[in-house]
Amino acid sequence: MAEGAVTEAARVLVAADKFKGSLTAVQVAERVTAGLRRVVRGVRVETLPVADGGDGTVAAAVAAGFERREARVTGPLGDPVTAAYALRGTTAVVEMAEASGLQRLPAGVFAPLTATTYGSGELLAAALDAGARTIVFGVGGSATTDGGAGMLAALGARFLDAEGKPVGPGGGGLADLAEADLSGLDPRMADVDLVLAGDVDNPLTGPKGAPEVYGRQKGATEEDVAVLDAALAHYASVLGPEHAGLPGAGAAGGIGYGALVALGARFRPGIEVMLDVLGFAPALARADLVITGEGSLDEQTLHGKAPAGVASAARAAGIEVVAVCGRLALTPEALNGAGISRAYALADLEPDPAVSMAQAGPLLERAAEAIARDFLR
Repeated sequence: MAEGAVTEAARVLVAADKFKGSLTAVQVAERVTAGLRRVVRGVRVETLPVADGGDGTVAAAVAAGFERREARVTGPLGDPVTAAYALRGTTAVVEMAEASGLQRLPAGVFAPLTATTYGSGELLAAALDAGARTIVFGVGGSATTDGGAGMLAALGARFLDAEGKPVGPGGGGLADLAEADLSGLDPRMADVDLVLAGDVDNPLTGPKGAPEVYGRQKGATEEDVAVLDAALAHYASVLGPEHAGLPGAGAAGGIGYGALVALGARFRPGIEVMLDVLGFAPALARADLVITGEGSLDEQTLHGKAPAGVASAARAAGIEVVAVCGRLALTPEALNGAGISRAYALADLEPDPAVSMAQAGPLLERAAEAIARDFLR
């Protein structure tokens, strides 16, 4: 469909991710809708906020009709936090970042060697208690690098040192691991379809592993990275090294490995899983134009982020896609290769990044007005 070929009677599907730090996915959809209707008053707009397994995944599920549930769990530093998950029927969407994410750390505080995923295990148990039989487990945005040991401990596993005492929390404690006893794992996990939904395919350790690639953003020094890599390698030698190299094993500080090796999880690209769960296919069938987007359209977008997944599905259905973003770092050729006809960046309207983030809502409405003029007339 050529630019400008859509008529005023068009049905528009807004399926965008959050603009991190400024707008939630729900707010993005609201602002885009407002801008479109300012130019074409009668345009039919359907909104489906999306996420790729990272922070915002539960919010996207709730916006799509899931019920928001809360549980009191252990945060990454060991303090209690209130974490949310989403439930519809026997399907739950659990976001590890809700319990064990960087968002749970006080500003400027990191604990790269001791941060634990224990609360993520408690959140999975809460979903089981609520009757979940399929769990979409969004893995991203973690404050942790413990290989999922904390998660497994919360579900009944025991990780012991040479004296038979529990090892310390976090990835650092795994250096002392002598025995891993999985016999006490919650038996309900064996009957659950646990789907790891993430946007990274890193292995557990090594040059592309969790500590080396993601450790520094969690406060790890060069020495910490080396300690964590060795500790996780040792942990994998005890639990099962054959899973350590699998795609997704390194997701969220290695929680992917723990879920794969001990919980029978299967890994799928997060955006694919979420599009299925959110009901994207029937919404797409009702659309003539799709608007997707996220805060930054860049090289990472092309590797499993939400806009790329939305555009890929829409292109397969022969439906045109345009994107909105805060900043654009992709060439027109790269955008077209991803199935996106054109991108509208807030940075083109306001070059000062701080002002652009502070005024993201009104600027996004202006970008949507431009889309309406270019594509709905």
